[in-house]
Amino acid sequence: MTRIQGVSRSQAGPLLRLTYRVARRKTAKLTQRETERMIEPVEVFGHVPKLLYGWGALETAHEKVNRVEHRLKELVQLKAATLAQCEYCIDIGSAVARNTGLSDAQLLALAHYRESELFDELEKLVLDYAVGMSSTPVDVSDELFASLRTHFDDAQLVELTMSIALENLRSRFNGAFEIGSAGFTEGMVCAVPVTADTTIQAAAASTSATRAPAAAGLATDAASPRATPSGARIGV
Repeated sequence: MTRIQGVSRSQAGPLLRLTYRVARRKTAKLTQRETERMIEPVEVFGHVPKLLYGWGALETAHEKVNRVEHRLKELVQLKAATLAQCEYCIDIGSAVARNTGLSDAQLLALAHYRESELFDELEKLVLDYAVGMSSTPVDVSDELFASLRTHFDDAQLVELTMSIALENLRSRFNGAFEIGSAGFTEGMVCAVPVTADTTIQAAAASTSATRAPAAAGLATDAASPRATPSGARIGV
């Protein structure tokens, strides 16, 4: 049960009621479902409308930027949600990801994506980034970021990074208030929550072979300061 009750439609003023209608319409379009608790995070935010509208503006801006493939953004956001173990975000994220083409098998394999043949190398790379960014403290190695640079330009990296950061905002907000599943994936396959430690260990193992040759090369330049690489939706 949510720790605080959101502002109900009957308690809301005209502008907030309009916001609720828009949020329900957009969420239904994203998930292809309408449920009773579908905009519960929005209703909780309704206690402080200025924050709600500011967050809404951020979400809208994020939606309108499309330098990075939409499917990749949904994939990394869902991964971040599973790491934060946010029930609402995993629920809505699984529904949205499925609508972008993610299969049921991929949803189930997301917890152990590094060992799965269902994800290509680019997908695994951005998932590694989601894992690193969702860790505390952030754990994004120079090697990982260099690999990302071979696929994305600066603007795309900002967009991809924002996608992951935004999902962490949603997941941690919802998690603190214990906002649970809204039923978007009821009767369907849903991604499962995972611990960050488990995923980080898998990602680290996958990059060890790459780091070994790099370390050997760097050993010849030990005087260099870079000789030793560094360590590795609120839902609308």
